[in-house]
Amino acid sequence: MDMKIDGRCHCARITYEAEIDPEKVLICHCGDCQTLTGSTFRTVALTYEDTFKLLSGELKTYVKTGESGAKRQQSFCPECGTPIYSSTVGEGPKVHAIRVGTARQRDELVPKKQLWFRSAQSLTSALFLRSKSSLLLTALAAWLELAPVWWRGEKLGSRHLV
Repeated sequence: MDMKIDGRCHCARITYEAEIDPEKVLICHCGDCQTLTGSTFRTVALTYEDTFKLLSGELKTYVKTGESGAKRQQSFCPECGTPIYSSTVGEGPKVHAIRVGTARQRDELVPKKQLWFRSAQSLTSALFLRSKSSLLLTALAAWLELAPVWWRGEKLGSRHLV
């Protein structure tokens, strides 16, 4: 099922619209994505060139050879530098990897896959595990506080419902 998205760069010089498949939203942990984002990973939505429409501005591009040896065209705003998408190079249909952070609908674009996970920074796994353990510890603490009340058959007071 296709979904229409629209987005822009930080300074709003570049605006676009595209059709994407929400099932083809992914996280890339490769070193290039870490360097190009200045963060631990990059989240992208894949689409074909013919479903991407530049509404305003003109993109600046350069070609980068990735860790895999594949060439990727990087397209970004020449004014503010916001990356808009990367694309395959060469003959055949072009697949654009739109940067999810530029899409107005970014909250709806949940990643379904992860690539280059072996290059992921250790803190990525640590944060995920910590957030899961925090949830478990919070649930355990609530259960330990409320269990004696339930076992004694007491009514729950407002102090238990915080």
